[in-house]
Amino acid sequence: QVQLVESGGDLVQPGGSLRLSCAASRSIFRIDDIGWYRQAPGKERELVATITRSGTTNYADFAKGRFTISRDNPKKEGYLQMNSLKPEDTAVYFCHAGVLTFISQNVQIWGQGTLVTVSS
Repeated sequence: QVQLVESGGDLVQPGGSLRLSCAASRSIFRIDDIGWYRQAPGKERELVATITRSGTTNYADFAKGRFTISRDNPKKEGYLQMNSLKPEDTAVYFCHAGVLTFISQNVQIWGQGTLVTVSS
């Protein structure tokens, strides 16, 4: 199975922090570019941050200064550290990546999503 699995979503108070993880399945040989997206209730899915395999990062304006995207290539995992969380950050967060499998050079896949709720 070629899949990404997110974890780390939780209910947190405003100002709190969460660290989301995106883990690759055994069938994935290598993860190339990683993107974190989020979808709030009633809204379209939007980009949060991206990171290339070499470590180049980009952030949406709302994420700059608060969120940090990172990766561990040997572990085949991606991360999103979220600090100073606001109620408007409440959303399902998805991991997306281009991956290399043993039978395909590039497959674009989504994780199942993990729910982040910021509320007092």
